[in-house]
Amino acid sequence: MAVNNPYQAYQQNTLNTASPGELTLMLYNGCIKFINQAKIAIQAKNIEDKNKNLIKAQKIIQELMVTLNMDVPMSKELMAMYDYLYRRLVEANMNNNIGILDEVLSFVTEYRDTWKQVIKINRQKQFAQGGQA
Repeated sequence: MAVNNPYQAYQQNTLNTASPGELTLMLYNGCIKFINQAKIAIQAKNIEDKNKNLIKAQKIIQELMVTLNMDVPMSKELMAMYDYLYRRLVEANMNNNIGILDEVLSFVTEYRDTWKQVIKINRQKQFAQGGQA
């Protein structure tokens, strides 16, 4: 299937060539984007857009839950946190509550920023190991 839109082709190529760490970062960024769009929709009293964006954010949280490696001890803690964030998104959706969205946004942003640092440190380690060989 040919992609006529160069931007779509670029996006597809980015997804196909991203490392698992980069894909996780994309999920965090997407969740942040959809929460922010939902906040705007709530302020504009656009219930349809609010619901659509919060469902997308909820699906991203579900994807983060599904991809956890439960053999890693920290994953159990992340699973509990993701479950909490998911339930809070549902509650915010039902109650049009921007305060809850701000809370969830704070956590997701912190996770995203931490994940960025992990990727940066791993790249530095890979570069250092490559330089020694």
